[in-house]
Amino acid sequence: MVLLSGGLDSATTLAAARNRGRECHTLALDYGQRHSAELNAARVVSDQLGAASHRVVSIDLRAIGGSALTDDIEVPTAGTTGIPVTYVPARNTVMLSVALGLAETLDADEIHIGVNAVDYSGYPDCRPQFIAAFQDLARVATKRSVEGGSVEIITPLIHLTKAEIIKLGTELKFDYSLTVSCYQADEQGRACGRCDSCAIRHAGFDAAGLPDPTRYA
Repeated sequence: MVLLSGGLDSATTLAAARNRGRECHTLALDYGQRHSAELNAARVVSDQLGAASHRVVSIDLRAIGGSALTDDIEVPTAGTTGIPVTYVPARNTVMLSVALGLAETLDADEIHIGVNAVDYSGYPDCRPQFIAAFQDLARVATKRSVEGGSVEIITPLIHLTKAEIIKLGTELKFDYSLTVSCYQADEQGRACGRCDSCAIRHAGFDAAGLPDPTRYA
């Protein structure tokens, strides 16, 4: 199982898994985010990288709000400190829970997720402590686990910088123009070029010494 948002990190995670010969089933969550461009990108990336299947599961996190991505809160356009308003309460917990259920249904023994603790250290659900805690949960929460099997949470990017992630994907010949990272992309998937996510992404390409293929509005 590979959690695939349609953004740069999750696409690199899928590319790396496919490069290691894994048969991958991809999962995207329609959680009420600001736009559907990233969901469209996830479908395209999944197809381009030869995933065995792709699913979109809908869970309305707008019902609880509390984030600039799911509520009427302005998306920040400058660097922030601490936990940013783009943090979506419990999103990764929900995503991993759905992926865990689907992994059990498909008899998959790994869940790959592109969380990163370097560039997004302000997000509590992107940190190694969170992944370790969820791994403990997975060991006791499924029929597969209690009957002697396992579902391992794989985080290949967690200690990489954005530049290192981009270099990895580039070495795997992945086309990053297919991805959408912007918090407020338009209907065509073009990035705003102003939000935190755009700034981090562009700085990553710059630090990697590579041209930024992002489509900007």
